[in-house]
Amino acid sequence: MVVTSSDEAAPAAAFKAEYDRAAELKAFDETRAGVKGLVDAGITEIPRIFRKSISDGFTQSNSVSGDALLSIPVIDLGCLTGDSFARKEIVDRVREASEKWGFFQIVNHGIPESVMEEMKDGVRRFYEQETEVKKAFYSRDFTKQLVYNSNNNLYSSPSADWRDTFTCRMAPDSPKPEDLPLVCRDILVEYSKQVMKLGILLFELISEALGLNPNHLYDMDCSEGLVLLCHYYPPCPQPELTLGVSKHADIDFLTVLLQDNIGGLQVLIDNKWIDVSPQPGALVVNIGDLLQLISNEKLKSVEHRVLASHVGPRVSIASFFCTGVLPTSKLYGPIKELLSENNHPKYRETTVRDYITYFSTKGLDGTSALDHFKLAETE
Repeated sequence: MVVTSSDEAAPAAAFKAEYDRAAELKAFDETRAGVKGLVDAGITEIPRIFRKSISDGFTQSNSVSGDALLSIPVIDLGCLTGDSFARKEIVDRVREASEKWGFFQIVNHGIPESVMEEMKDGVRRFYEQETEVKKAFYSRDFTKQLVYNSNNNLYSSPSADWRDTFTCRMAPDSPKPEDLPLVCRDILVEYSKQVMKLGILLFELISEALGLNPNHLYDMDCSEGLVLLCHYYPPCPQPELTLGVSKHADIDFLTVLLQDNIGGLQVLIDNKWIDVSPQPGALVVNIGDLLQLISNEKLKSVEHRVLASHVGPRVSIASFFCTGVLPTSKLYGPIKELLSENNHPKYRETTVRDYITYFSTKGLDGTSALDHFKLAETE
């Protein structure tokens, strides 16, 4: 919003700013070259559509780095053997991290380092091929199996983020090989198989952490869907003016994130932005909105963001466990086994599709989509 000293001039100025913004968004989108296209063109100043403001909740002043007491927990899954005591210890750590932080990192998780490195390399190959080749995948139709664009919420969010993304739905319906980019086709399939296996294990541990049967979340089909969001963050000439990803919470059940060693991911804890520093061989796990909803707020879906940087390109792959925008009649609400006279349901039931559709319409406006599904407090 443009602010002027004249009350009479403000409406006209605001209208002009909105009009200009819409035109700039459209012009940027129609290049189908994304943020990488801007960098390849040699820009030294970022366009206005990417500039954040205090009204967007943008500040870097409350970031905390290097404080051991404010470090995201790292959990070693290598101890998951036949030893029931060791498993209980891991479940306890998962419970504590999921309730307090909503985030934790895992090591010795079973996905070979060679597969993780090839996955990151495959994403880089996709973005660094000729623009004309990538344009064939550029779309905003998320019913497609694979969609490449810049900013999924480009037209609904207050400002654009400094990143490009291709989104690929790998389950429940596997894509046809010809629907996947040739430069990363094989590794998308292989990595998806590996991360699905890991996801099922994580849902077992989280089920036990909630005091439920190990198969409870699996039987609810929380691991039915898998969507890969493959992000590419080009180096930014003015990183202090924008973000790689604006503040948000994930709209799935669970996210497993593979990030490179550049860093920039931060999680909001007690109104402080805490770095989620890359660890060798580690994956980042975070609770999504839908898991907070069905756990009736026992587990926390926490807001996070990614800083823009002069350094890059940064690459990350977020594996979202949910069925995305696929049509479904399956309703999810607070798990009945977790409710009691002293713990009434806090949310109404919703389908995954309806939840994601609401979030997408709302955009990254700094508010939680969960608020829309909260039940009124009862006496």
